[in-house]
Amino acid sequence: MVTYNEIKNNEEIKTYIRMADETMNSLKFTEHSFAHVVRTADMVGQILSKLGYSRRTVELGQIAGYMHDIGNVINRVDHAQSGAVMAFRLLDKMGMAAEETAKIICAIGNHDEHTAYPVNELAAALIIADKSDVRRSRVRAKADIDIDIHDRVNYAVEKSKLQIDRDEKKFILHLTVDENISPISEYFEIFLGRMLLCRRAADYFKMTFEVNINGSRVM
Repeated sequence: MVTYNEIKNNEEIKTYIRMADETMNSLKFTEHSFAHVVRTADMVGQILSKLGYSRRTVELGQIAGYMHDIGNVINRVDHAQSGAVMAFRLLDKMGMAAEETAKIICAIGNHDEHTAYPVNELAAALIIADKSDVRRSRVRAKADIDIDIHDRVNYAVEKSKLQIDRDEKKFILHLTVDENISPISEYFEIFLGRMLLCRRAADYFKMTFEVNINGSRVM
């Protein structure tokens, strides 16, 4: 049985994650390295655990979260699909069972907003975890927030927390935003599609998805 710990300690996978982030840096995208993938993996695990899924399902979700962006090493375009193919090769070589591999690559192949769909519990949790990772620390040191709206919006987010309320059947993304840096309208200008996708993913779990900015519900 291939474990999440084995995946995290696999030097080949680490290389792909590191080089994928180098590609994203060259393209002037926000951070997509270990901070992002570990945070995503941890949140996928929290979502599935709090919703009562088995320990192994939680672990498979963590693996999908950790590996979900390796396709960026090839190209940002269609990185979800290329990443799924890469993950298949890696997991198959490590001896993971076909059924488990299939669930993971299905989730990875369905996480990008242009082609994403919550086809299974791993994909639904991955979508929510990935799209909720908005924070100042993802902005590169050399970024010009006056020019790039994506960097500006991420830099404006001082705090972010995803609340999983099983009793109320809702996910709530709480954001503290410095509106002197970026108005809330800019957040929705670039992230509305992602937030609507999170709603679709939440619906898979028979839950709703809300966004709370500076103490007020805005979606």
